[in-house]
Amino acid sequence: MPLLNLPALIFNQGPPSLIMQSDSPATAINLFNWRQPPHNVAAFHELPPEIATAAISADGAGVRPLPRSAKSLEAFALRLPNGGSLGLDQFVAATSTDAMLVLHRGALVYEVYRNGMTPSSPHVAMSATKAVVGLLTELLAADDAIALDAPVTAYVEEVASSPYAGTTVRQLLDMRNGVIFSPAEEAAYAQATGWEPHGDEPSGLQAFFTSLRGPAAPHGGPFRYHSATTDLLGWVLERATSKPLPALLSERLWRPIGATKDAAMTLDPAGFSRGAGGLCATIGDLARLGQVLADGGVVDQRQVVPARIIDDLVNGGDRAAWSNGQWSEAFAPISRTMAYRSGWYTVDGDPQILFAMGVHGQNLFVDRANDVVVAKFSSWAQPTDNRALWLTHTGVAEIGRCLA
Repeated sequence: MPLLNLPALIFNQGPPSLIMQSDSPATAINLFNWRQPPHNVAAFHELPPEIATAAISADGAGVRPLPRSAKSLEAFALRLPNGGSLGLDQFVAATSTDAMLVLHRGALVYEVYRNGMTPSSPHVAMSATKAVVGLLTELLAADDAIALDAPVTAYVEEVASSPYAGTTVRQLLDMRNGVIFSPAEEAAYAQATGWEPHGDEPSGLQAFFTSLRGPAAPHGGPFRYHSATTDLLGWVLERATSKPLPALLSERLWRPIGATKDAAMTLDPAGFSRGAGGLCATIGDLARLGQVLADGGVVDQRQVVPARIIDDLVNGGDRAAWSNGQWSEAFAPISRTMAYRSGWYTVDGDPQILFAMGVHGQNLFVDRANDVVVAKFSSWAQPTDNRALWLTHTGVAEIGRCLA
């Protein structure tokens, strides 16, 4: 998920640009167009038929309610650098929102559904999936089901001749391995995910990883983002537990947090889960996950996530690895003090914000100090819209100000 330079885009307060396609919106959604406007608006909650999914089961008897809050966001006013401001409805539209929920102290303050979304609609979370898989990994490690300091090859011997040889599970979690793909490898990886058009005999992610050869740059250095890292992590988890990723997510997260609806994970052409971006869930259940973190890991007096894991997500990331890493300058207009830990980003400040992020505007924000959770699904025209990114973070700060 590459990021561009933010400042020039932030101060252009015109409406976000769209890449208009020659196809009409009525064109059938398929692997060629599903991530391009205008088709992505519908496709993100109604995937192309070519993309198979596996269910992440919820427990209908253990649903966590979201009571209504007496609070409101009536005072919301997002200040712009040009002296203007956006009201809440304008903010929602300017950031191409499909659905958004705001919780304060576990109660529902605000919800909005657009572009065909409803409370029961699943929406692809893109790379915010990494945070969910990262949290799952931490839970498994807490139960000694996996060793984070172990080499990846202890679980997946098939990558012993690949650039991933020598990297650890922790380095996969924190995006600190030295693997850099060639253009040909990037193209092969894209096809292996099942999200791109492919031939009559497509291979999957496991075959792709097994095919890689050659040494990597040194592992353990600065933050270097690549989705393949988390797809490989999914294979590690399946090998360590002898369970498929959707079953693990159901058992360790979706049921314990009180999710209302089954979620799903997209599958590659060989039937392997896309752990880097394939989670499809309702906005309410994504918000429930965020509230668990805001509550110190407790659900209905049960410790679902150990509090020390949440503290480590926020404070355990290497700040120097971020500041010397791939995105530090791109994120500088938002914060110069950040970290990445187990699929989660932290912005240091007052308050400190923990968040998950995916392309086209998928986010889950957790403000523990003010007990505020913001879950947001979007359909940005571009994978990375830096103006919308800045507006989103600034809007979440304004939501926190209204509720603090």
